[in-house]
Amino acid sequence: MNRYGKCGRYCWSVSVCLFLSGQLWLAGSSSAGELHVGGVSVSITPDRPVALAGQMRTRIAREVETPVTATILVLETREGDQSLEQAVFVSCDLVAIRPGIPEMLREKLKDRVPGLDLSKIILNATHTHTAPVMREGQYQIPADAMQPAEYREFLTDRLANGIAQAWNSRQPGRAGWGLGYAVVAYNRRAVYADGTARMYGATNTAEFRGIEGPEDQGIEILYFWDLNDKLIATAINVASPSQIVEGKSVVNADFWHYVRLSLQAKQGEDLLVLGWTGAAGDQTPRPMFRKQAEERMRQLRGISQLEDIAGRVVQAWEETLEGARKDQHRDLVFRHVVKQVSLTPRQISEQDYLSAKAGVDAQKDNPDAWRRLWHQTVVDRYELQQQGKLPPYQTKLHVLRLGDIAVATNEFEYFTEFGIQIKARSPALQTFLIQLAGPGSYVPTRKAVDGGSYSAIAESNQVGPEGGQELVETTLELIQSLW
Repeated sequence: MNRYGKCGRYCWSVSVCLFLSGQLWLAGSSSAGELHVGGVSVSITPDRPVALAGQMRTRIAREVETPVTATILVLETREGDQSLEQAVFVSCDLVAIRPGIPEMLREKLKDRVPGLDLSKIILNATHTHTAPVMREGQYQIPADAMQPAEYREFLTDRLANGIAQAWNSRQPGRAGWGLGYAVVAYNRRAVYADGTARMYGATNTAEFRGIEGPEDQGIEILYFWDLNDKLIATAINVASPSQIVEGKSVVNADFWHYVRLSLQAKQGEDLLVLGWTGAAGDQTPRPMFRKQAEERMRQLRGISQLEDIAGRVVQAWEETLEGARKDQHRDLVFRHVVKQVSLTPRQISEQDYLSAKAGVDAQKDNPDAWRRLWHQTVVDRYELQQQGKLPPYQTKLHVLRLGDIAVATNEFEYFTEFGIQIKARSPALQTFLIQLAGPGSYVPTRKAVDGGSYSAIAESNQVGPEGGQELVETTLELIQSLW
């Protein structure tokens, strides 16, 4: 617990899926089981100055403006004493889940939580750009600041303790779900008369022609109650990253902090609030036009931009709760599959290679290595491609069925158009999509690649439009297999 409030403690569980040697195995019946729930909220706020991830320059936070937290939710269905299925959701106020973090966490949990299938743990980031750096060698970090390796140890210790506590506290519960709407997501890629596009591009110029892609203003919401009808947890799926204060040099959980504070003030300080970022690689919570008019209205109302966005989410949550309360489920079908998939990597053109090589040379004297390493990855991939050695991109997907709804994860910053395809074609009543359940790189549409600019150039993409469509189809196949 820190000075910003108490940590809630509740837990839950689900039926079991074994993932062995790249093969998908389903264990347990597809029949309904008795739901058990539980969870905990733990602080992952560093205890001393720390470098911040999310920009191409070094930023050292010496102030905690709001805490950053990890909210853990365990779900299990049982038939008597037999566990049918399980899942552990861990929503973290981080920019991404960097490589090595899941492995460190599982190692710390090994033999500590009997009965928990460690392959069923799902880590996701809310994508705040004011949380600690976890990768080595990108920034010039002073000696008095927490180093990336130190933060990884700190983070995984906190997560391991929280998961163990959450697992051990699971209890019978009920689930409900609903759909609301709130204007949070704005497509951030501006298109110009010459066919080019630019992320956060100017829209008040004569060359501006429009916004490149769609937006999804649906708010998918899960609610969980204990058997005394106390609301103990909620998961809120918003198709936008949390990037209102992304350029600041302070620790800050962005708008999710204000969503939590508002809901806990009304529902109780122990309410667990999981932030799930939907398919939103080309989205922002900041408007691309009418900016001055929006700012004027906030000033007249006496609220900040963070409070404004949080207020919209909370209003949608409250309206949706009215309906979800009337349709709670104690016994329900719960299935969870985990699959390793291969995706077509983005192909590197000669022009991409030459541009990246020039970028490496231009950054050779920059003390921050971020940009140089960013360009170098394209050079390296091109050379492997020329040798016929560029491998398919390997990634892990989680897909779950909980009653009438589906939940599907991916590790990327997945453009919204792909998410809309999945939601529209899914057999589920509602489909929740959780991106950044991994290290995160952009997956753009073909239109975005043609328009160019950051988020749609080779440096930004491990996987291109072809792999993005493969991910759509694979996700839908897995969802369909659970119905």
